[in-house]
Amino acid sequence: MRLIQTTGRGARKAAEMIAALETRGGTSLDSVLPAVRRIVADVRRGGDRALLRHAKKLDGLVDVEDLRIGANEMTAAWEACDAAMRAALTTAAKQIRGFAERQMPQAWKCAPIAGLITGQLVRPLDAVGCYVPSGRHPLPSTLLMTAVPAQVAGVERIVAVSANPARETLAAAHLLGITEFYRVGGAQAIAALAYGTESIARVDKIVGPGNLYVTAAKREVAFDCAIDMLAGPTEIVVTSERGTAAEIASDLVAQAEHDPEALAIFITTRKALAEEVIAETKARARTNAVAREALKRNGAVIVAASIEEARKLTNRIAPEHLTVDSMEDLAWVRNAGSVFVGRWSAQPMGDYISGPNHTLPTGGLARVRGGLSGNDFVKLITVQEYDAEAIRELGPKAVLLAEAEGLKAHAETVRVRLKSASLKNARRGRKANG
Repeated sequence: MRLIQTTGRGARKAAEMIAALETRGGTSLDSVLPAVRRIVADVRRGGDRALLRHAKKLDGLVDVEDLRIGANEMTAAWEACDAAMRAALTTAAKQIRGFAERQMPQAWKCAPIAGLITGQLVRPLDAVGCYVPSGRHPLPSTLLMTAVPAQVAGVERIVAVSANPARETLAAAHLLGITEFYRVGGAQAIAALAYGTESIARVDKIVGPGNLYVTAAKREVAFDCAIDMLAGPTEIVVTSERGTAAEIASDLVAQAEHDPEALAIFITTRKALAEEVIAETKARARTNAVAREALKRNGAVIVAASIEEARKLTNRIAPEHLTVDSMEDLAWVRNAGSVFVGRWSAQPMGDYISGPNHTLPTGGLARVRGGLSGNDFVKLITVQEYDAEAIRELGPKAVLLAEAEGLKAHAETVRVRLKSASLKNARRGRKANG
């Protein structure tokens, strides 16, 4: 890991690094886009035949008949897991479900003026696809994190895809009652979900992280099928003045072991602590080749000139995962996917079992959105109902705005209602006068 100071001779280098971090999103997708476009177009045109061809080459799938994973296989995976693993999966699902339920948006209505009712309906999407990575690290936790919020939202059709799902992933699918699970991954899986094939009906939205090819494919289909976000390599920032070197370093190494491109940064004003963290991180990553490579490429310890500068740098980076010292620190946090508070809050607890979703924004996307939630699986449908009194109150103002925009028919349709409302009011007046 590099030690960078924001003052003195290191100031310029620090400024350049922070500026680069602010624009880090999506820089590597272009390198795989030509290949991804060919795969997506091929599956879109050729359906199962093209899907199987790419799945044979890239996923090792033998026959289209092996594409769909049966309920018996998922049940067998559940039964093959020992009691401790079943309990861990069950507890994680319960925690994620409880948190997702609290996050759900609510339907409501109100009467801003007499005679006008406005409000919103909350309606689930009809079908979603959950992409579950199964490469370097098979991730049963990702199935829980994507499918459970969809279930909470009320999505009727939940489709899981994973090229080589681990036993624990299949067990998680059994636990959740997933009925559609396909043994396919990569760009070809994204294309199948987005456009449909003979075996896989298309979905309305695709969620879940993946490798560079998966992310590029999600970007390619995004105008035809909704996606959650473009998730890049995992990221961690620890901003601390009083953490211990061992605990800070262990979190940095934990996230770094996900991917050689993972981002791992420690920000502090204490140079002595910074140096201790560098030494501790080096020692802890010695036997972890992936983490060691990630820390070499994208690991940094930044010594800020002040606590205020440390906080500003943190928000400029907008990390996926952020660790801070205390609950009071939340007051200054503006940009982060998920925040971990205090020494006991090891970041992997959020990866698995705390409840908040681990599908989080990367590449600076935390400036504009948070992690996956029930909100990603619903539509908010607005509602409005006028009576004659309300149209008389607001109608003339709407006519003025329509005329200002040169939309004559807009103005006229309101005038029609105003005329009817005036006649109704007049009749009511005559009736009241006898």
